[in-house]
Amino acid sequence: MLQASNSRETRDGAREIKFKVEPDLAKAILEWSRSRLAADPYGGGDSGDQYLTTSLYFDTDDFAVYHRRGSYRRSKLRVRRYGSAEVVFLERKLRTSSLLSKRRTIVPIEELAWLASDAIPHGWSGRWFDDRLATRRLKPVCQVSYHRYARVGSGVFGPMRLTFDEQIAAQPCAGFEFAPAAGVPALENHVIVEMKYCVEPPAVLRHVVEEFKLEPEGVSKYRLSLDALNAARANTGGDHGALQRSSGTQAGAGNA
Repeated sequence: MLQASNSRETRDGAREIKFKVEPDLAKAILEWSRSRLAADPYGGGDSGDQYLTTSLYFDTDDFAVYHRRGSYRRSKLRVRRYGSAEVVFLERKLRTSSLLSKRRTIVPIEELAWLASDAIPHGWSGRWFDDRLATRRLKPVCQVSYHRYARVGSGVFGPMRLTFDEQIAAQPCAGFEFAPAAGVPALENHVIVEMKYCVEPPAVLRHVVEEFKLEPEGVSKYRLSLDALNAARANTGGDHGALQRSSGTQAGAGNA
């Protein structure tokens, strides 16, 4: 069995800013950034900065994460896979106005089945994730896949990252397993550009905003995906009903 690795990270002053831009503009920003920022060390493709990301998202029976109710607004759990890798990442992300905390454990993909089992092996490194799912009453809801370009660099306050997410597609899921990347398009005519940095934007990121006249916009791939599935009248999760039944209204616009 592969020895799983664990990591915890807490960053004061961590910041993330998102922009929803049209494909031609995103392409121009990407080309601009390629001469100023390094390629993601784990990327591929001709420019060494692209990869496929697929995530399983979880929610409660009444979609508390989607509706951002109480503490569900700040915390999110997901299982993430890069490309066709034989390992996956069990992740918890907790955010406040001034703090970003992440916990991540790498496990072989075949061990995902243990999350649906009542007999998890003693000492399994992913048990904390199973415990959190149970405590928060979270179940698999949907799979979200997208194509990402990523450029990286560093500033006065630490590392920075500029990403471009496109071809976002969603499909329902009811278990702890990945399906081929496909599904309902969640954002067909736009690309999500995101900047990650600490304390304040480095000069190169400020230049991007000024040069291309970008306006920040709250956007969540998870919420966009549920909106798309709801519009397609696709149920989400095993015993989840349609999303609009949880609120009595049509799904929202995918903000935050």
